Amino acid sequence: MEDKVILTLGKQKNIALIAHDGKKQELIAWCEHNKEILKHHFLCGTGTTARMISDKTGLPVKGYNSGPLGGDQQIGAKIVEGRIDFMVFFSDPLTAQPHDPDVKALMRIAQVYDIPIAVNKASADFMLTSKFMNAEYNHAVIDFGKNIAKRAETL
Repeated sequence: MEDKVILTLGKQKNIALIAHDGKKQELIAWCEHNKEILKHHFLCGTGTTARMISDKTGLPVKGYNSGPLGGDQQIGAKIVEGRIDFMVFFSDPLTAQPHDPDVKALMRIAQVYDIPIAVNKASADFMLTSKFMNAEYNHAVIDFGKNIAKRAETL
């Protein structure tokens, strides 16, 4: 079994908000509906989505680049740094995305780091109303330092 390290998500969560173009209005409506909960957490997102949520809901959302211009990669880097606790990504499964490899990389890194991911309104509703939303949460992730050391010894 791999070596694990316990990480703790604080009571105030760092939430990434992302949506494909065909789902932006749905995510904005979800944020407006859940504004009273979301306002107690740190919100960030890819450029256009973050801007639209802030403009329409008044919630402060730190914006990174637009997804196709590297925003997905920036969010992924924040996950690696331990600065994002969970991600709400309203993806559009019926429309081809020109930056699909970036989206897949972001989803993969969130899974590697055991970050909860909501991909639609139903899963986002369940996450937001979870007993862990306003409490600390401990989760075990791969101890990447030990993993690298072991790999370096065997190569």
